[in-house]
Amino acid sequence: MKRFMMKSIVLLAIGAAVQAQSLEINGYVRTYLGVLTNDNYDYSINQATLDLKLKRTADKVSFFANPYIYQYPNQEPELGLREAYLDVYFDRMDLRLGKQQIIWGKADGVFITDIVSPKDLGEFLLRDFDEIRTGVTSLKANYYLGDHTIEVVWIPTFTPTIMPDETSIWSRLPSFPLPVTIDESQKGIPERLENSEGFIKYSGMSSLLDFELMAGTMWDDDPTMHISPVGESGDSLLLTPRHHQLTLAGGSFSSELGGFILRGEGAYYMGKRFAANNSSGLPLELIEKDYAHYLVGTDFSIGTTRLSAQYIQRAILDYNDAIVQEELDNTMTFLANRTFLKETLTLQLFGYVGLNNKDALIRPSLTYDLADGFEILAGANIFVKNEDSQDPGLFGHYDDNDMVYVKVKYSF
Repeated sequence: MKRFMMKSIVLLAIGAAVQAQSLEINGYVRTYLGVLTNDNYDYSINQATLDLKLKRTADKVSFFANPYIYQYPNQEPELGLREAYLDVYFDRMDLRLGKQQIIWGKADGVFITDIVSPKDLGEFLLRDFDEIRTGVTSLKANYYLGDHTIEVVWIPTFTPTIMPDETSIWSRLPSFPLPVTIDESQKGIPERLENSEGFIKYSGMSSLLDFELMAGTMWDDDPTMHISPVGESGDSLLLTPRHHQLTLAGGSFSSELGGFILRGEGAYYMGKRFAANNSSGLPLELIEKDYAHYLVGTDFSIGTTRLSAQYIQRAILDYNDAIVQEELDNTMTFLANRTFLKETLTLQLFGYVGLNNKDALIRPSLTYDLADGFEILAGANIFVKNEDSQDPGLFGHYDDNDMVYVKVKYSF
């Protein structure tokens, strides 16, 4: 039934686009093939995509929808609706109602204050960011005061992070010395008013500074694993994922100084539960702590080469030595991007470096604009693991998932 409804929505949208002259339609068709660099050269992904963006604007209202189709070999088409919302315009205020992606903050490739829209981590962090962010059904109100804006978001129903399937190469279940059973019966959040989420952001812009201040109360998009022994002998473990409420406050800024763009972003999270080892050395306990997550970064250009770097740290406050995660987690990102041949050829290198465990994800790519709207992108995802570290780290965990890929895309 659900599949039939999604097909009907897509067909109706396409039909309306053909018939309605005032309806704008654009999007892309893409073929995406990735191959692991293992001994068997297994496919990491083989996907065909149709992504449509439909928009119609009237005097005081506008409508936008973003249906998409993922097609994998020998599988039923995966139909989805990334966004579908209605905008209502007033003199000094706008309202947006429906399923929407909400993007906050100044960070590149890192989620600090950009936490209103949940994530789709089905392919780890490798998807384009407009595909990693999932739409959330919400009410958003923007009130304008000259160069300043107050934005309020109310989300009536919680939407969690989409995690990889257990059989996926991107699954990252922790390893235990005992057999494990997973119970997902307590993962859901009852749909009632008291469980809704709310956020507020104040942003301003001047010739010297662009800044945002935000706060919110939310459910942790990523579930906490409650782990308990099973049976009198305790020879197996039960993992029960649950979502818990968090409160946070933070902000971001960017400013230009002598040809350099300086960026900063930070948030203070209250009520996070961290796994902690008990006397037997197993992470069977949870300790509630506050933590801070922040970054500083810069962007600048040398000729036609654009460069960017960020330093990110997450600090658990009032740290307890029993906590499994380290007190300070340090990461860096870097980006180098240069165009050639009258900007038809783009060479890019982007990477994450985990400083604690000396692991990394390196992402070189080459994009060629063959014709108007038609591009070919070839790249690689290289995961680096520190063999001398007991903890492989976030990126080192996927050391066996090195791959090369090609995307052929036509935008219209």
